[in-house]
Amino acid sequence: MADDPARERQLDETIEESFPASDPPANTVETGIRIGGAALAGAVVDNREAHRFEVAVDGKTAVLEYERTPTSLVLVHTQVPPSLRGRHIADTLAKAGVESAHAEGLQVVAKCQFVKAYLRKHPQVG
Repeated sequence: MADDPARERQLDETIEESFPASDPPANTVETGIRIGGAALAGAVVDNREAHRFEVAVDGKTAVLEYERTPTSLVLVHTQVPPSLRGRHIADTLAKAGVESAHAEGLQVVAKCQFVKAYLRKHPQVG
């Protein structure tokens, strides 16, 4: 079977298609791998004095402002610096806010338009 020239050509073509020289490096936007998200989840800090969840990346801070009541956590506004956008940092903040509310037995009230959209896209979180 190793002496079959047609099979050898087919195998060579398959290898060429499987391993192009132009493969992008791993962990880049080109590969479709998300940078942020789960990797940042542990980095979210609940700054209760400032009434916001925070995550610092590349020397900049993204925030999710909130109001805490005895029965609810009102998620008011998400702000991500322009240089950090597109890295799913706002998703990470929204998830942290919702999970924090659940852990404390508080109702989630989403005033923030981003958090509302996040909860529609991820109903299992809300």
